[in-house]
Amino acid sequence: MTKSLVLYHSQEYGNTAAMAEAVAGGLREAGFEVDSFNTNDGRFDVRRFPQYDCVAFGSPDYYSYIAGGLKTFMDDHYIADVRDGLEGLRGKPYVLFYSHGGGGRVKEAMERIFRRIGTLTGEPLGCRGKPDKQVLQACEALGKQLAKSLP
Repeated sequence: MTKSLVLYHSQEYGNTAAMAEAVAGGLREAGFEVDSFNTNDGRFDVRRFPQYDCVAFGSPDYYSYIAGGLKTFMDDHYIADVRDGLEGLRGKPYVLFYSHGGGGRVKEAMERIFRRIGTLTGEPLGCRGKPDKQVLQACEALGKQLAKSLP
């Protein structure tokens, strides 16, 4: 079975978590095994990352930048790749989603930072405030699009 990771940060309002659950639902519907991890709950161990075939990253917009837990993951990813030479860290298809309170400029930061992972599939999906039914359906479709990007 194909393994996917939904790595996101969500806390106060749960908007990004709701989006993450919908993306994971799309992946599951496509037959993928899904592990979800909220960086608000702790630090994701980058040594686990090679086991995944694809990944979805989600972040709230914090001052036009990604959440600290995701930045920490990318710092760990860089060190494991460059210094430690850990195999399987690159070349993965990925999607991006984000929530914001009005700016939404985190999109550009996400596109720049996560480029190191592999190939961006589709367009990053943003949501202002609480995701409605239409946004959640778009998140599910994003998960399915990620699934279709694999051979």
